[in-house]
Amino acid sequence: MDIERIDGSSGRCALHGVAGTREIERVALAAVPAFTLMARAGDAVARLALALAPHARRVVVFAGPGNNGGDGLVAATRLHAMGRTVSVVLLAEAARLPADAREAWCLAKAGGVDVRVTAQGDVAQAGEGAELVIDALLGIGITRAADGAIGAAIERIATLRAACSRVLAIDVPSGLDADRGSAFQPHAVIADDTLCLLTAKPGLFTAEGRDRAGRVWLAPIGMAAPGASGDAWLAGRGDPSCRQLPRRHAEHKGSFGDVAVLGGAPGMEGAALLAARAAHGAGAGRVFVELLGRDATAASMLDVTRPELMWRSGWSNAPVETLARTTVVCGCGGGDGVRAVLPRLLAIVGRLVLDADALNAIAVDTSLQAQLFARAGRGFSTVLTPHPLEAARLLGGTTNSVQADRLVAARSLASRFHAVVVLKGSGTVIASPGELPRIGATGNAALASAGTGDVLAGWLGGRWSADAAMAAFDVATRAVVEHGAAADPEQPGSLRAADLVEALHRLSRA
Repeated sequence: MDIERIDGSSGRCALHGVAGTREIERVALAAVPAFTLMARAGDAVARLALALAPHARRVVVFAGPGNNGGDGLVAATRLHAMGRTVSVVLLAEAARLPADAREAWCLAKAGGVDVRVTAQGDVAQAGEGAELVIDALLGIGITRAADGAIGAAIERIATLRAACSRVLAIDVPSGLDADRGSAFQPHAVIADDTLCLLTAKPGLFTAEGRDRAGRVWLAPIGMAAPGASGDAWLAGRGDPSCRQLPRRHAEHKGSFGDVAVLGGAPGMEGAALLAARAAHGAGAGRVFVELLGRDATAASMLDVTRPELMWRSGWSNAPVETLARTTVVCGCGGGDGVRAVLPRLLAIVGRLVLDADALNAIAVDTSLQAQLFARAGRGFSTVLTPHPLEAARLLGGTTNSVQADRLVAARSLASRFHAVVVLKGSGTVIASPGELPRIGATGNAALASAGTGDVLAGWLGGRWSADAAMAAFDVATRAVVEHGAAADPEQPGSLRAADLVEALHRLSRA
C-alpha cells in the first residue's frame, strides 16, 4: 500500500468531504471482509509513524470511541510488535466500540499493548515523555466541539506537542471540520503530520486546515482511486493548468497581447505599479498603466526600475476596439476613481480582472452588479479576486461567515456574478459556475504582506494576455498556484511584494 505526500508539488488531486468519503467507505467495506480496511489503515499509520519518527521509542495513542480509535489501536499493535514502547489511552468503553474497533481492541490486548481505558477518567498525565503522539480521537464525523474526556484529551495532546512530542493525526486533526477547515474549539489538535485514509479531505487545505494538519499524506489503503467525483480539487504545481508551452521563435510581443492596469489613486500608486510589474513579468507583450487621479506626466517617472511599463492618462477612454482586445486589471489601489471607469470596462472588455476597490465599488452599486452579471451572457470573461472582507461585502455577509465555509462562499460568488472567483487566504479557493472548486496547494503566510494581492491580480492578467485562449478558470488556477509557489518553501517573516514579482518571474523561467 503506497502512502503519498500531498503538497504544493502535487498534480490535481480530488478532495472528498464527509458525505462523499462515507459513501466511498461504504462501497469499500462491502468489497472486502470485515476488519480488512481497519487493518490496512492501522498498518499504514504505523508505517508512516516509523518513517516520520524512526528513533521514537515511546509512543502514545489517544483513541476515541469510533473507528478512528480502532485505526489507532491497530497502529499501536503494529508498533508494539516492532519493538516500540506503546501505550493507548482509550476514551471509550470497550464493550461499546463498533465491531471493527472492538476487534482492534481485542487484538491490542492479546498482543500485550498497554491499553488504559479512561472513558470518564483523568488524562492530565497521559503520555508523559512520549516522543510521538498519535491522534486517533475523532476522525471526520464530528459536528461540534468535543467536551468531557475527549475534550480533555485534545487539550492534553496540545500540551504534549508543546513539550516537543511529534503529533501524527489520523484522517483529520481532532476538532477540525473535515469539510470546511474551521476548528470546532480553540484547542483543536495541531498536528505535525496528518494521514488521510481512503480520501483527501478539503478542510485540511483551507481556512485553519493547513495550520492544524501540518504535512498531509494519503493512504488509499488498497482501494481503487475514488475517481473524478468529489467536493473540490487540490491544485499544485503539477496541475494541468500550469503546463508551460515554449515560445516559438517567430512570435513577437504582439503575440502575447496587451494588459492595461487601472488603479493607483493618489497615495496608492504602488498597488498599480506592483500589478503592472507582475503582468509584464507574467508574459504580457505590453503593459499600460492608468493611474486614477494623476496625469501621465507625473506618473511617467515613478517606476524607473521598470521602464518597460507605459503610462497612459485616460486609457479607459480608448476606442472600443482597443478595450475589447486588451486584458484589463482594474481596482488595485484605485480608490473612488474606479467607479467612474467601471461601467465602460464592464460593457466592453472581454477579459477583465477585478480586484480590491473595483470589488468594493460593485458591492455597493446594484447597477454595476447587474452589468457584471450580464457579462457572461455576452461572451465576456471575468475574474474576481477578493480577500475575505471584500467577499463578505459582495455577499452582504461577514468575514466570519465567509471564513466559516470558504468553498461555499466562493461558489456563491461565482454563481451570483457568473464569474470566476479567486477567494484569497490560506488555501485560496478558485470557483467557477457549474464547476467543482479548486484549492491552491501552494503558498504560506509569507504572502501576508501589503501588495501581494496586487501582484496576484497583475500576474493573472499577464498570464491571461499571453495565452488569451486559456479558459478563465484555468488561468486563475495557474496564477494562484504560481503565486503561492513563489513563496515556497515557507520562510520566517513576510515576503515583500516587489520581491515576490521577481520571484515569480524567476519561477516562470525555471
